[in-house]
Formats: sequence, structure tokens, C-alpha cells
Amino acid sequence: MCWNTSLAFTPVGVVLGDMPTRRVVRTLGDAAHLLMKEWPSDDGEEYMAAVKACVDAISGKMGPEQFREALLRAAWEAGIATLTVVRHGMEQTQPDRLLQQRN
Repeated sequence: MCWNTSLAFTPVGVVLGDMPTRRVVRTLGDAAHLLMKEWPSDDGEEYMAAVKACVDAISGKMGPEQFREALLRAAWEAGIATLTVVRHGMEQTQPDRLLQQRN
């Protein structure tokens, strides 16, 4: 079986715990560690679905972005704050298009 924990997806920032700990999850390996070692609760339907989705994504049965959606649902279920991390430069196309419409 081919395991690939380095596959990346759109990064997700998470805030965990009473004394907030912030993490940015970028790869399937990051996500597996988060789910298995740092997640506040090991029950819940969405948590279990995210763990299964992580294994499926690592083994190539699911795409990393599909897994990301499962992770976001599990975070919502657990009351974990999340942020989508936007890379610098991705916002360039929108302002250019708006500028062209004004002219």
C-alpha cells in the first residue's frame, strides 16, 4: 500500500484548547497528527468521518481537498475555530478584473 502523508491541501488554521494553541494544517501528515494527538475529543460522527477520510486520502482513495472538507466539519462539530489560510498573490486576479471593468 502506498501511503502519502505529504500531499498538501488549502491550509487550515485551527485554534485548540483552553489556553489557545494555534496550528496551521497544510498536509495529510499534519492533519493525521492533529486528529490523533491534539484533537480535544475522540468521539463524534464528524470526527470519526474525518479520521476515516484522512486514512482514505493518505492511501489515495480520496483527494486531499475532499479530506479538508471532512476536517472542517469535524472542527465545527467539536467547536474548534478554523480559518482558511490564503496565500499571498492569490488575490491578484480579482483586483485586476475590477480595474479593467472601471476603465
